Parts: sequence; C-alpha cells; structure tokens
Amino acid sequence: MSHLKTADASLLPIFLLSAAGFTVLTTEFIIVGLLPSMARDLHVTVSKAGLLVTIFALTVAAVGPILTARVVGFERKKLFLFTLLLFALSNGLASFAPNIFVMAVARLLPALMLPVFWSLASETAVQITGPEHAGKAISMVSFGVVGATIFGIPIGALIAYQFGWRSAFAILGVLALAKALLLLFFLPRLPGAKDRLPVLQQLGILRQPRILGHIFLSLLVFAGMFTAYTYLADILEKLAGFSGSTVGWILMGFGGVGLIGNWAGGRMVDRHALGASILFCTPLAIGLCMLVPFMKWRAMLAFVLVVWGFCQAALITVSHTRVMKATAGMPALGASLNISGANLGIALGAFIGSCAIDVAGLQSVGLAAAVIIIAAIAAAAFFWGDAPYPASLS
Repeated sequence: MSHLKTADASLLPIFLLSAAGFTVLTTEFIIVGLLPSMARDLHVTVSKAGLLVTIFALTVAAVGPILTARVVGFERKKLFLFTLLLFALSNGLASFAPNIFVMAVARLLPALMLPVFWSLASETAVQITGPEHAGKAISMVSFGVVGATIFGIPIGALIAYQFGWRSAFAILGVLALAKALLLLFFLPRLPGAKDRLPVLQQLGILRQPRILGHIFLSLLVFAGMFTAYTYLADILEKLAGFSGSTVGWILMGFGGVGLIGNWAGGRMVDRHALGASILFCTPLAIGLCMLVPFMKWRAMLAFVLVVWGFCQAALITVSHTRVMKATAGMPALGASLNISGANLGIALGAFIGSCAIDVAGLQSVGLAAAVIIIAAIAAAAFFWGDAPYPASLS
C-alpha cells in the first residue's frame, strides 16, 4: 500500500480531499436554496424546479453501486481529477442554462461521479496515511462531506441573494477547477484496489435481506427529510414572510446546529445503529408536524428549526455509518449502497413534496414529511432484532 512517510506530511492531501468533497457534495445540495429564484428566472413553478433534485438523486441512486464497483481498481488521482473537472464543466453549464432542459443536463453530468467520489475518498485517505492513522484520515474527509450537506444550501442562498443564482453555480465551477489543480500538484499517485472482485460478485451482497432492509431504511429517512427540506427556502419566504437574505442566514444557523447533530449522531450510532435512527427520527417527526402551526410564532419556529437541523444532520451520519457497518468487509460498496438508497429517498422526497404542493399547497409538505419519517421509525423498530454489527469497517 502506497502512503506518505509521516502523518504530518499527509495532512495536506487529506485536507484537499476533504475540500474537494465539500465542493462535490455542495453541487448536489446547493440547488435547494436556489429554487425560488431559479424557478422565477427559468419560468417554471417551484415544484417543477424541485424535480431537478429528483433527477440528480435518481441518477446517483441508479449508477452509484455499479460504477463504484467497476472503477474501484482505477488509479485514484486520475479518478478524482476527472471528477472535479466534470463538476467544473457541469456547474459552468448550469450558470448559463437558458431553460429548465439545459439545467437538467447540467445536473445529470455530476450525478454520475458523485457516488464514486464519496465512496472512495475515505478509502483513499487511509491509503495515503497508512492504516495506523485511518480514523483521523476518515474523519477529515467526512468533515468536508458532512459540511457540504449542512452548509451548501445556506451558502448558495446567500450568494444567490447578493449576486443571483447563476453566480452560485459559476463560483462552484471555479472552485472545482481550482481544487482539481491543487490535487494535481499535491495528491500523490495511488493505485486502485488490487484484489477487486467482479462487479456482479460484489453486488451479490444485495441478496442479503438484512442489507436490503438497511438500505430501505436510509431511503425512508432521506425521503422524509427531503420532502420538506427541498422546499425549506420557499417555505421560509412565502409562509413565514422572511426576505431572501434572512432565509440565507436562517439556513446558515440551521447548518450550524447540524454540526452539533452530526457529532451526536456519530456518538450514538456506535452504541446502537437502529436505536440511534429511532432516537433522532422521533423528534424530527414531531418538529415537522409543528412546522406550519408555529410558522408565525418566531420563537417556536426557531425551536422547530433547531430540532429539525440537529436531527437531520445526525441522521445523515447515522444512516451512512449504519449501512457501512452492516456491509463490513466492503466499506466502499456499503457507502455507495447507502448513497444510492439515500439519493433514491431524496428523489422520492422531492417528488412527494412537489405533489403535495400541487395538491394541497406549500403548507402541506411538513406533514407529508412527518408521515414518511414515522414510517422510517416503524421500519427501524421492525429491523430491531438484527444481529449485532461488527466492530470494524475494515
């Protein structure tokens, strides 16, 4: 295994992988904060613009495990450079998109490589540092990924308010190109997996009902979260009456609370993964039910958003770790399977939210999301009797 000679020397490339992960994942989530202004500019409804989230997520879900299993043997530096260049190109295209159809193409391209990056970045970080520093390497890469899921939306909302939504995509494109250049100079050349199993043999893990159950649970959790989260910026503007700049700062606070939730989720998932899922889903479901009734009571709305942000970030970490533990021995594939389940849930959630808006109005998405989260609680309780998880992901 190839790695740098000292842990200190390897900090820079690990940091760059984390920063690249932030850009890659921000590309997926930034659109949520841009939906109101994007819909106006492209002359479509917010519910139809929300389907761009569905397109991205469905693509990730469809290609993630197969593509990850196929490229796991590729040289990692070239793989990551290609990913970042593709993201630079797609974000540049999005910034100039004249209509919703071109925007859909711009969202489709990066969705092909996102699951590959997320699945292999942690494994590559360990390859750089050596197994004796595995925990530190994985935590650093994960910080960039989790940070993107928490802060990507509010950052995009603030940029869009100040300079327009197209500027947000343009800036992401420039950042992706800059990080590609940094990886070119500072990331060492690293071989892919030498003992790669055939793709179909790797995917044979899907014949295990327990694995399918955990992927299904991730699907439900993310579907519930993104039924409402996809339209949170629009909810805060139209139902709560906040201005665009205020919405951006509210979403930033939402993300800040999420950092604490991410830490709590990481602690609780090691004690009992399914128990942690129920622990964080329960207050989330209650908070989503309270969203609209307390919309005009600022203090209570703030409380609901704190609960929502805390539990949502915790569940991102809990779900990812839960599936990786269930597939110990093939952590990269486990991560990719969770990403597929999660993104299928995101696609389903964005679609359900869109339908709820068209049928019952924007005020209905919180209740619709809560119903799905309650279904996730029921599923976690059903799977409670699973065998204990292995202690290691390696």
